[in-house]
Amino acid sequence: MNSSGKPLTSIEICAGAGGQALGLHMAGFRHLALLEIDKFACRTLRANVSGNPEWAGCEIVEGDVKEVDPFTHKQLAEFGLQPGELDLLAGGVPCPPFSAAGKQLGEDDERDLFPRMLELVGRLRPKAVMIENVRGILDTKFDEYRERIVGELKAYGYEFCGWELIEARRHGVPQLRPRAVLVMIAKELLAGVKFEWPAGAEEVVTVADALAETMRERYEPYGARGRAVFDRWLQAATERGTEAPTLVGGSKKHGGADLGPSRAKAAWAALGVDAMGVANDPDACVPERDLFRANGPMLTVEQAAIIQGFPRDWAFEGGKTARYRQVGNAFPPPVAEAVGRAIAAVLRPGGQPSSAADGVRMVIPAAGRDTGIAAPAAGQPPVGPTPAGYGQLPFPEAEPEHAGPSA
Repeated sequence: MNSSGKPLTSIEICAGAGGQALGLHMAGFRHLALLEIDKFACRTLRANVSGNPEWAGCEIVEGDVKEVDPFTHKQLAEFGLQPGELDLLAGGVPCPPFSAAGKQLGEDDERDLFPRMLELVGRLRPKAVMIENVRGILDTKFDEYRERIVGELKAYGYEFCGWELIEARRHGVPQLRPRAVLVMIAKELLAGVKFEWPAGAEEVVTVADALAETMRERYEPYGARGRAVFDRWLQAATERGTEAPTLVGGSKKHGGADLGPSRAKAAWAALGVDAMGVANDPDACVPERDLFRANGPMLTVEQAAIIQGFPRDWAFEGGKTARYRQVGNAFPPPVAEAVGRAIAAVLRPGGQPSSAADGVRMVIPAAGRDTGIAAPAAGQPPVGPTPAGYGQLPFPEAEPEHAGPSA
């Protein structure tokens, strides 16, 4: 929030269970809307946001982002947004097109939503853009695609701040979870101000540190037997003294929930956790299945969420597998908060209100022809819709939305 009392505004696409949204909220952004297609994730967002005065005015828009017009959709039209007014457009576009598990088909994967993200940037002209994805998008095979994405955003007048590989464990998340984050900011806002990527800290929050409280609570009802097994778990996790391996959310196409592939399961075993499945919630606990296993307890959905950096009061909706998938696919809130604060430091240098906060609309124009920004080279089709004349118009003309396959 700035000194005038008006917070920075944001819209997020592919919001999932709200990890990025929560982090940006903690960084001081006021979300106008969270867009998500998964019905269970939308239920989670509503459970935490709707009716919460700290999130007042935030719309949960359930549907295909390709079919949501940011100016005319019934839930968004009431904001009366003009191009250039929004402070931040953020999104964790689908990861499977760039992950090894998803076969890394990139732009040939129908789930790739980078083109839609760029189209929304062209129409909304936010002051800053933040896009999160898996580490795989930084692989050499996607160099040309990343260059085209950055080139098209430069053509809209944005400065490239970097594709940064951020390790969640450096930001208080008890998990080995590298994420690739792209940040671009309107170049006129960077005059005399430098964007600084958050460095984080070397100190690691271990699994023992993160889960001791909830594990103790789970074992307490089982008396001496429970205390003995809890003590063994805590000793194993403490002696290991590490963060968790990367949680994997899995796919709707493949089976139930577990904590990852074989190597991850082995790492969990060293931490005294059986990773072959997910435990029932404490009120539905089956002791021999969930707690008293030969290889240690299985984690509950709540404990998996703690490993992702969520606070305990963030509620997840749906059945156990649906809730775990939301957790496993989430962007850790502390990482989103760290990047959000870095962006806010540019948008509100010194905590001073922007012209928008003063009641004057600050409009980010398209790049002019004298900016040195060129259209994509021959043979390199644009990722998103081509900017009108690469700067001839202050904003691209509104085009009718075209429905596409669901993400």
